[in-house]
Amino acid sequence: MTHTVTLIPGDGIGREVAAATRRLVAATGVTIEWEEVSAGLQAFNRSGNPMPDDTVASIRRNRVALKGRILTPVGKGYESPNVRLRKELNLFAAVRPIKSQPGVPSRYRDVDLVIIRETTEDVYAGIEHRVVPGVVQSLKITTATACRRVIRFAFEFARAHGRKQLTLVHKANIMKQSDGLFIRCGEEIARDFPDVTFKTIIADNACMQMVRYPEQFDVLVAQNLFGDLLSDLGAGLVGGISAVYGLLRDDSDIHVFEAIHGLAHELEGQGVANPLTFIRPAVELLRHLGEGDAASAIDRSIAATLEAGIKTRDLGGEASTEGFVDALIARLG
Repeated sequence: MTHTVTLIPGDGIGREVAAATRRLVAATGVTIEWEEVSAGLQAFNRSGNPMPDDTVASIRRNRVALKGRILTPVGKGYESPNVRLRKELNLFAAVRPIKSQPGVPSRYRDVDLVIIRETTEDVYAGIEHRVVPGVVQSLKITTATACRRVIRFAFEFARAHGRKQLTLVHKANIMKQSDGLFIRCGEEIARDFPDVTFKTIIADNACMQMVRYPEQFDVLVAQNLFGDLLSDLGAGLVGGISAVYGLLRDDSDIHVFEAIHGLAHELEGQGVANPLTFIRPAVELLRHLGEGDAASAIDRSIAATLEAGIKTRDLGGEASTEGFVDALIARLG
């Protein structure tokens, strides 16, 4: 069977690790027709639009995509193409599994939790303006509709994956109306899921508790900003960018699997970037496509390769991007 998948290599090392990932996937015997489109800096330089309409249309048509990290300029420049993509396709939920991976050095063992982040509102709505010179106001947008939607998604995710606890992250002690609404929506929806324990935790305490005792968490649900911060903190718990991936979901059947870290401009063109940043989401893409055997083969190959000491520079090894993929392919058997 041939699968058609939208491919967005992204900026920085994106093209290099995307090409390496395609070679690995092909070696499993799975046939994918990659519909490659652009986004980010390259697209902006070519057309003035960092998230071209044909890129969005491709994902809407194929219903599944593999996406690299896309550059958003800091403090100036164009609107975040990631935010625009989420708005255009109503990708309201970001799923970020945080799980210890064999062979990846980290400070913890046996971490296994999932962060679900609302992606359409909060301060990431990007609504800000200058009140007077020297005073800028950014608005935190919170609606009951978006809160209920992502919280229900999180409960359904927990139930579907056999997880027994959902923790809602908030700052309602300060933002009593916006985050208070988030909590009330959580308490309301929790009544429909008696099999899932429901808890709440203040955001700053959630950060401390994740670092001290990550094993106490199962699924966490948060609004946009806190979800983003917790996702990066979680990646640090399990060894960094080579151990994590992201999934963006709408309320129907669009799935965008994404590398959530790894622009690494300083490594461009050197052939030494770690391709796991792109391979991890590609593995979950394969599972979504019904190619579970191929996905599991890659997982086993990654573990065997890392445990054999074959690693890229960021993990303390000397392997090149292509050399690392060669080693993965050799162990697919």
